[in-house]
Amino acid sequence: MVQLGSERLLTSTQLDGKRVGVVCNPASVDHELRHIVDRLAAHPKATLAAIFGPQHGFRSDVQDNMIETAHVHDEIRRVPIYSLYSETREPTPAMLKDLDLLVIDLQDVGVRIYTYIYTMANCLKAARKQGLKVIVCDRPNPVGGAQVEGPVLVKGWESFVGMYPIPMRHGLTIAEVARLFNEHFGIGADLDVVKMDGWRRDMYFDATDLTWIMSSPNIPTFDTTVVYPGTVLFEGTNVSEARGTTRPFELVGAPWIVAERFADAMNRRELPGVFFRPVVFEPTFHKHAGKACAGVQIHPLDRQTFRPVEAAVALIEAFRAGGPDQFRWKDPPYEYELEKNPFDVLAGSSELREQIESGVPAQEIARSWQPSVDAFMKVRERCLLY
Repeated sequence: MVQLGSERLLTSTQLDGKRVGVVCNPASVDHELRHIVDRLAAHPKATLAAIFGPQHGFRSDVQDNMIETAHVHDEIRRVPIYSLYSETREPTPAMLKDLDLLVIDLQDVGVRIYTYIYTMANCLKAARKQGLKVIVCDRPNPVGGAQVEGPVLVKGWESFVGMYPIPMRHGLTIAEVARLFNEHFGIGADLDVVKMDGWRRDMYFDATDLTWIMSSPNIPTFDTTVVYPGTVLFEGTNVSEARGTTRPFELVGAPWIVAERFADAMNRRELPGVFFRPVVFEPTFHKHAGKACAGVQIHPLDRQTFRPVEAAVALIEAFRAGGPDQFRWKDPPYEYELEKNPFDVLAGSSELREQIESGVPAQEIARSWQPSVDAFMKVRERCLLY
């Protein structure tokens, strides 16, 4: 059994006598699917004073990127719900002034571009300015803590989908990320983390006894998280990552592709641990809405050898080759970056796009990441909790 950080916190004395704000969303539940907000509201010795929601909102009801959520009042718990994906992405002094403690309990997915870790970073920065203590409750990295892959963000390419130089798939839990940001990258907040009990670095989410709750609207299942570290790159192209279907990020496709030929070509590459099954899907919204998109469903067969970022790069190469006149990189804006190429923002620099455009094979591109990944592995050692 994996005991969550939030479960350990709620049975400790750390909340006693405190007015508590909590950063959370619908996935912030315990083994019995009780939400942390309700458990705090019922706490005999603590007072729930404020709720903070990340991107997509406290209720995860807002679908797409750059769609902000409003500040509202929770009629059930009778506290304010502040949006940290609004006119501000950092808590203001007014939001924090009546708190003794800020608790963060968010389900991350182990990918550099996932904005929840930057909401956390902004909370740490704001709390440091106000002299407010922060407690981060740890949760499993759904794709484990052993494998690290992908390009490392380059200085000058910082954004809300990448504030610090870490790889695309970083292999850290959210509390370990908090320690990395706070200690190594120098935020310097008064931070405590509450570890899990029973989690190991080799555990994927389905090896735990926890129920997967959508961490955001387009991460509906645990299966999504296995491919997402790579297929999120398709957000920077005009190829559909299958938003508007029931299998976002597991399916990728475009109107100019013939599914069977495309899948055969991908499988001939013999990428490790994965099979590409031909599919045709019709998104109900987002890219190519109402149009048939042909491509593949990505089926990881061996998670230990599957490399989702390398696989995604190979797929992008194939989509470009299959439609050189149709394939496009997405135009700005993307996540409040109004001028930079969105694919570059996702990748953490222009290097990956330039390698693809120059015809560098995916396997060679993946090898080029390794020195930076190796350097990161040494940096992250001091932040590991397990």
